[in-house]
Amino acid sequence: MGQVVQMQKTRNHAVLLIVDLQVDFLPGGTLAVPNGHEVVGVANYAARFFPNVVLTQDWHPEGHISFASSHTGKAPFETITLPYGEQVLWPEHCVQDSPGARLSSRLDVPHAQLVLRKGHHAGIDSYSAFFEADRTTPTGLAGYLRERGITDVYIMGLATDFCVCWSAEDAARHGFSTHVVEDGCRGLDVNGSLEQAWARMEAAGVKRVSLDDIAA
Repeated sequence: MGQVVQMQKTRNHAVLLIVDLQVDFLPGGTLAVPNGHEVVGVANYAARFFPNVVLTQDWHPEGHISFASSHTGKAPFETITLPYGEQVLWPEHCVQDSPGARLSSRLDVPHAQLVLRKGHHAGIDSYSAFFEADRTTPTGLAGYLRERGITDVYIMGLATDFCVCWSAEDAARHGFSTHVVEDGCRGLDVNGSLEQAWARMEAAGVKRVSLDDIAA
């Protein structure tokens, strides 16, 4: 009962951050997350319980540094070292204004107040909704949330082990009470990245919650 009361008290000061529910991350997309389509309906339902909703959208220019095709002789899912650290090389995905960059046509959250585009700098990747991959260049989301009196951040979307994880870590780093909706996420699991991501989020103080917790 205490958890339900706490949810009721904080709902107006909470935001649901829905991460990258885009065509290229769904079945048939160039970087499809296994079972990623299952998240869309969960997002539509979960959003009903939050007056504040933010969507993120991967938004890469052509020839982005994270694309394997931008590096001679490299294949998708290989890693390289860039000035800001280790970078997984991806298939081309979510290229600006391409069909694959569009939000899922099944996503139905008309009261979302902000669509945050990330990954638009050609020379640096951006998993987190709060920082570019150098972990220092801000997107401005933290300031936006603070000005609106947000104290609690609930995160769901794709993929658990990359954009969801990095966003959760950074939300906690900014001092927000941070929760990941576990049944509203799906992962890529590249070389054990999913297990590592959950461990990282736990170490950062991120709480796991379920859709039932939200709807209670």
